[in-house]
Amino acid sequence: MHPTKTRSDLWMDLILVAFLIGFDVTARILPHAAGVWPVAASALFAGRVLRRPMLAVIVPTTAIVLSDLALAPDDWRVSLVVCAAATVPAFAGMLARRGGMVAVVIGSVASSLLFFMTTNFAVWIFGNMYPTTPEGLAQCYIAALPFLDRTVLGDLFWVAAFFGGGWMVQRAPAVTRRPQ
Repeated sequence: MHPTKTRSDLWMDLILVAFLIGFDVTARILPHAAGVWPVAASALFAGRVLRRPMLAVIVPTTAIVLSDLALAPDDWRVSLVVCAAATVPAFAGMLARRGGMVAVVIGSVASSLLFFMTTNFAVWIFGNMYPTTPEGLAQCYIAALPFLDRTVLGDLFWVAAFFGGGWMVQRAPAVTRRPQ
């Protein structure tokens, strides 16, 4: 492959990564429905479309760390679990490169469910809201159930927005200048 092409591909990937991080940070800081933020969808999108897919892991982790600077801090251990769980869609996107949109939807829903399970477990084990008993864990998951459908549906909405937007950008007619 020609070195200029490789350098150009890297720059295009970095521009997309910067855009997605900026979008995610803004979306997390601005008022939004609880449990509905585009971080997972942007990570999945990045994992699927970047020419250097490992850059996709940077998207959710950087977006969460930067936006957490402006938001109320969580226990650092909970924040660490949130960051780790938010990288799962990036890997799901990498796996979905070999499949079609069904693989993307499955990756999105699986990532949403894993995020729900791991982050609420972290709230239970590291927080002081629930007793660290099996009953306390059940209470934690039950209390979080109203956010589960928002998370799954929100992630699917954002996946449709990112992939639909990407599809539209790829098919937009090229703007050409006429020589004068």
